[in-house]
Amino acid sequence: MSGSKRICLAAGILSLAFVAQLFWSPPAQAREYPWCARYDWTTYNCGFVSFQQCLATVRGIGGICEPNPRYAGQPARRKPRRAR
Repeated sequence: MSGSKRICLAAGILSLAFVAQLFWSPPAQAREYPWCARYDWTTYNCGFVSFQQCLATVRGIGGICEPNPRYAGQPARRKPRRAR
Protein backbone atom coordinates (compact mmCIF):
# COMPACT_ATOMS: atom_id res chain seq x y z
CA MET A 1 0.00 0.00 0.00
CA SER A 2 1.42 3.41 -0.92
CA GLY A 3 2.09 6.12 1.65
CA SER A 4 -0.74 8.40 0.52
CA LYS A 5 -3.26 5.55 0.66
CA ARG A 6 -2.15 4.72 4.22
CA ILE A 7 -2.57 8.33 5.29
CA CYS A 8 -6.01 8.50 3.67
CA LEU A 9 -7.06 5.23 5.31
CA ALA A 10 -5.80 6.36 8.73
CA ALA A 11 -7.62 9.70 8.39
CA GLY A 12 -10.82 7.88 7.47
CA ILE A 13 -10.58 5.54 10.44
CA LEU A 14 -9.89 8.41 12.84
CA SER A 15 -12.80 10.40 11.43
CA LEU A 16 -15.13 7.43 11.81
CA ALA A 17 -13.96 6.88 15.39
CA PHE A 18 -14.57 10.55 16.21
CA VAL A 19 -18.09 10.51 14.76
CA ALA A 20 -18.89 7.25 16.57
CA GLN A 21 -17.74 8.76 19.86
CA LEU A 22 -20.14 11.68 19.38
CA PHE A 23 -23.10 9.34 19.01
CA TRP A 24 -22.25 6.97 21.87
CA SER A 25 -21.14 9.42 24.54
CA PRO A 26 -23.67 10.21 27.28
CA PRO A 27 -25.23 13.69 27.16
CA ALA A 28 -23.88 16.36 29.48
CA GLN A 29 -26.15 17.43 32.31
CA ALA A 30 -26.49 20.92 33.66
CA ARG A 31 -25.89 21.04 37.38
CA GLU A 32 -26.59 23.67 39.99
CA TYR A 33 -23.95 24.26 42.65
CA PRO A 34 -24.57 25.67 46.14
CA TRP A 35 -22.54 28.91 45.92
CA CYS A 36 -22.59 31.90 43.56
CA ALA A 37 -19.98 34.60 43.02
CA ARG A 38 -21.69 37.91 42.23
CA TYR A 39 -19.36 40.41 40.57
CA ASP A 40 -21.91 43.19 39.98
CA TRP A 41 -25.70 43.40 39.75
CA THR A 42 -25.85 41.50 36.42
CA THR A 43 -22.73 39.30 36.40
CA TYR A 44 -22.56 36.13 38.46
CA ASN A 45 -21.23 32.57 38.39
CA CYS A 46 -23.06 29.83 40.31
CA GLY A 47 -20.49 27.10 39.77
CA PHE A 48 -18.89 26.72 43.20
CA VAL A 49 -19.11 23.69 45.47
CA SER A 50 -17.95 25.50 48.61
CA PHE A 51 -17.89 28.98 50.09
CA GLN A 52 -14.08 28.81 50.26
CA GLN A 53 -13.83 28.03 46.54
CA CYS A 54 -16.09 30.98 45.72
CA LEU A 55 -14.18 33.29 48.06
CA ALA A 56 -10.84 32.36 46.47
CA THR A 57 -12.26 33.35 43.08
CA VAL A 58 -13.64 36.76 44.08
CA ARG A 59 -10.75 37.66 46.37
CA GLY A 60 -8.57 39.22 43.66
CA ILE A 61 -11.21 40.63 41.34
CA GLY A 62 -13.89 41.81 43.72
CA GLY A 63 -17.37 40.59 44.34
CA ILE A 64 -19.29 38.69 46.96
CA CYS A 65 -20.25 35.08 47.56
CA GLU A 66 -23.84 34.15 48.27
CA PRO A 67 -25.91 30.97 48.43
CA ASN A 68 -27.38 29.86 45.11
CA PRO A 69 -31.17 30.38 45.30
CA ARG A 70 -31.74 27.68 42.65
CA TYR A 71 -29.72 24.99 44.44
CA ALA A 72 -32.03 22.22 45.64
CA GLY A 73 -29.39 20.04 47.28
CA GLN A 74 -28.07 16.66 46.27
CA PRO A 75 -30.61 14.35 44.65
CA ALA A 76 -31.82 11.68 47.04
CA ARG A 77 -30.05 8.39 46.56
CA ARG A 78 -32.27 5.41 46.13
CA LYS A 79 -31.54 2.40 48.27
CA PRO A 80 -31.01 -0.77 46.26
CA ARG A 81 -33.93 -3.17 46.51
CA ARG A 82 -33.22 -6.52 48.05
CA ALA A 83 -34.41 -9.68 46.42
CA ARG A 84 -36.84 -11.64 48.57
